[in-house]
Amino acid sequence: MNAIWIVLPILTLLMFELGLTLRIEDFKLFRQRPRPIIAGLIGQILFLPVLAFMLGYAFRLEPLFFIGIMLIACSPGGSSSNIFSMIAKGDVALSVSLTALSSIITLFTIPVVMEFSTHLIGNHLNIDINLPVGSLIVQNLLLMLLPIITGVLVKRYCPQKAESIHKVLSKTAFPALILLATIFFIQHHATIMTQFGKLGLCISVLILLAMGGGVLLSKSMRLNQKEQRTLIIEIGMQNAAQAIAVASSPFVLNNGIIAIPAIIYALMMNVILLGYVGIVKRK
Repeated sequence: MNAIWIVLPILTLLMFELGLTLRIEDFKLFRQRPRPIIAGLIGQILFLPVLAFMLGYAFRLEPLFFIGIMLIACSPGGSSSNIFSMIAKGDVALSVSLTALSSIITLFTIPVVMEFSTHLIGNHLNIDINLPVGSLIVQNLLLMLLPIITGVLVKRYCPQKAESIHKVLSKTAFPALILLATIFFIQHHATIMTQFGKLGLCISVLILLAMGGGVLLSKSMRLNQKEQRTLIIEIGMQNAAQAIAVASSPFVLNNGIIAIPAIIYALMMNVILLGYVGIVKRK
């Protein structure tokens, strides 16, 4: 069975669940507190892809893994970051707003970054990597933007029903991501086990440096401790489900190997950030 037919419904549900947590006001926090929003978006939209490209080159990753790590780096923050920010005693309103804004902005930046990456990598290594940008944009609009907007509208006009649905879906988000990773692990276990050493180290360094970037951006913008904790989590947590969907979709890259970095990222992301949350909770 092609795992993409499990990936796409899971991604759609996760995006709908994210929409259920959002309000129109969450997109307007920029007016009230522009500095933390700007810092967070710089970290996610600019810093992470550049960092991933440098690490992919430094670790001499194979072309498909290089593309995979670029894909996870330019994906938006996942809805789980809001929960992590709450547990870490961060700024939950900032976390929700950054998740909302990055989810919309990256619908349009992912095609640009990935088109540049696949073109550059393909030319450098003399291989043909075709990225159907139009299909990628359409898939992002249908599987991400539409479910998010639907969730926002349900919350706005049917708040009680939205709350009931959210209570159910919020409990399934993490298990769904684990199910996703497990399915791909089973399908590609030989490749994952062979490459886990170098790829796992590269991805762990990516996450740790991303979190460090959150610290530097926070200090440069003179943010408070709660905002800093939120930025560390938001920049360190990416939407692995979306990266897997883009990599494995028959309408876009149609390559399960490109999804492997996102699978490993999902594992290392939760391990590292759970450790961080455990440390800061005690302070």
